[in-house]
Amino acid sequence: MIRKLISGLALLIVAMASVSAATQQLTPSEEIFLQGHWPEVMPPQGSPPADYSLLERSLSPASCGQCHPQQLLDWSASLHSKAMGPGIYGQLVDMVESDPATTRICWSCHTPLAEQQEKLWSSITDGGSWLANRQFDAALQRNGLVCAACHVRQRQLFGPVRSTTPEITGKIDQGLPHNGFSAETAFSKSGFCRGCHQFGPDDYRLNGKLIENTYNEWKESRYPAQGVQCQSCHMPKRRHLWRGIHDPDMVKQGVTISIDLPGKQLHPDDTLTATITIANTGTGHYFPTYLTPKVFVRARLIDAAGNPVEGTAQEAIIGREATLDLSQELYDTRIPPGDLVAIGYQQVVTQKNLSLKVEVIVEPDHFYARFYRSVLANGGSSDKGRVLLEQALKDAEQSSFSIYETVKPL
Repeated sequence: MIRKLISGLALLIVAMASVSAATQQLTPSEEIFLQGHWPEVMPPQGSPPADYSLLERSLSPASCGQCHPQQLLDWSASLHSKAMGPGIYGQLVDMVESDPATTRICWSCHTPLAEQQEKLWSSITDGGSWLANRQFDAALQRNGLVCAACHVRQRQLFGPVRSTTPEITGKIDQGLPHNGFSAETAFSKSGFCRGCHQFGPDDYRLNGKLIENTYNEWKESRYPAQGVQCQSCHMPKRRHLWRGIHDPDMVKQGVTISIDLPGKQLHPDDTLTATITIANTGTGHYFPTYLTPKVFVRARLIDAAGNPVEGTAQEAIIGREATLDLSQELYDTRIPPGDLVAIGYQQVVTQKNLSLKVEVIVEPDHFYARFYRSVLANGGSSDKGRVLLEQALKDAEQSSFSIYETVKPL
């Protein structure tokens, strides 16, 4: 099992905000709230209050959407709604029985509610044991990271402070449905996201670096001092979109790409020396932040008809590569916030009227595709798991897109 590797959630920060640096810091009370709001293991919600309607008793996103249609629409299109997609579910379907402890680690981010988990740990028996969860809701599990995972605790509602009256925190009822809600400022700070987007200091490392380090990357960037939170870009105007590495427009806004060519005309037998620069100008963490995506920078010469000139193709990769068993880091060429990488292209010109074609292709699920192929090739899953992983592989192979393409005459 790949611990916490199926998240696909990249925190691309592209907006700028003129807010004092102090506003990004978590206060002691916010830290206490987050520790209680995101425990290591989420307890069951318990029985709903007697005055709750049937709609309010439900933990289903569809029920929430009856009164919050825009939020449901946004969430439905986001990766949060697919957090228990065929890739992660295809792995866990067999692990529930064989390794429930590791499975729970995956559940903790992908389906964190106790009602979404097939087994619960009981310490009542001698030494403790895993027991079938009588409150398990299979449909709710397949919904992934649902509304209630962030907003409901022990049947009480929590959310950010109101945008119209941001100074008011704490319990707000005023005759609102489901006995009102508790307004918490922590919902609007990056620290709220760290539980699933930041490994702890003692978690697994490769080459001395945590597998997932997005929150720390953000903290070390210029964005905290500018008051730019994860939510500033991934939840603009409080939209529940969470766009990231799978969204072409979001990725394009995060980087600046330029091509530097010689200032003179080149002739046959001359050597072209060009520089392709990728600058991380709008991403509040490494580009890309996670182990799974790869960014391919491809350049080649083409003739006047647009046909590629044989033997001139060159490629550079921006990303972090590891062996499939996560035992070794092979390379790490990611770009820190505010930094850049300059990629050289050198090629002898063999004919007249040539141009340099440059493309930048993003494969957000590159590692996953490799992993799924390996599992399927080695028969490492049951029939049900295999069907799911085959679908996950198909999805991963179709997720690539271009963020840049240009043709520069020599």
